[in-house]
Amino acid sequence: MEDGWMTNGSTEKTTTASSNKADRSASLKVASLLKVPLEKTQSDLASLRPQDRLAWAIKHFGSGFVLTTSFGIQSAVLLHMLQSLSDESTVPVIWVDTGYLPPETYLYANQLTEQLGLDLKVVKSSLSPARMEALHGRLWETGSVKDLETYHRIRKIEPLEQALDDLQVSCWASGVRSDQTEHRSSMNWLELIRGRFSLRPLLDWTSRDVFYYMQEHDLPQHPLFEKGYSTVGDWHSSAPDGGEATGRETRFGGLKEECGLHLPGVMGEGI
Repeated sequence: MEDGWMTNGSTEKTTTASSNKADRSASLKVASLLKVPLEKTQSDLASLRPQDRLAWAIKHFGSGFVLTTSFGIQSAVLLHMLQSLSDESTVPVIWVDTGYLPPETYLYANQLTEQLGLDLKVVKSSLSPARMEALHGRLWETGSVKDLETYHRIRKIEPLEQALDDLQVSCWASGVRSDQTEHRSSMNWLELIRGRFSLRPLLDWTSRDVFYYMQEHDLPQHPLFEKGYSTVGDWHSSAPDGGEATGRETRFGGLKEECGLHLPGVMGEGI
């Protein structure tokens, strides 16, 4: 079932000191939910299958656990794993709709939501695309990393954080993998990010693992996969793989590989 969800996409900045204090306080509160040290939990999760990592989080965090998705090229795998595990308790799936996604992604999202029976929560910035462009310009066209960070804060990070606050989430899972970017190669299975636990069940999987899982379970491919895309986000910042760029190198005009959702930054500073 899909729920519309408009979040407060305020662009007002908080001071670094107050943001860090709030982040530390939230992190300490959430960290207390683990019954064993974080390092021991990370070690235990390393020996599990992705499905078992998800099952552990569902059992451990209960209603404080959600899954996030981009409905990108490889999103179907984690969504299918969740659907196969959540018979007893429905786990919400959060989708950040930037308002700039390709038509193919919106169609794919509908297809997977219906096929897998997802409890989908669609979150958006309260600043519409038209209003943002009027106030800030077309931030993705300037060639400035700072402008891209502002764009990602307004359209992705703030809406997600607001939704996680509203749902009182203590742990959220995503489909990131260690072979996607340099930053992700240093990630662990479970880490504290911006005051919450972030779980990465597929961290040790490869693109081949994803492809064979989708074949085995007869999961539909994203329509842009056959057009050469190995990753897709907003229409203006995605491109098919080419001779000079592949994977995450094709995103954001090659200026950066991360949008900030998976970075442990300060909310008000344009992560």
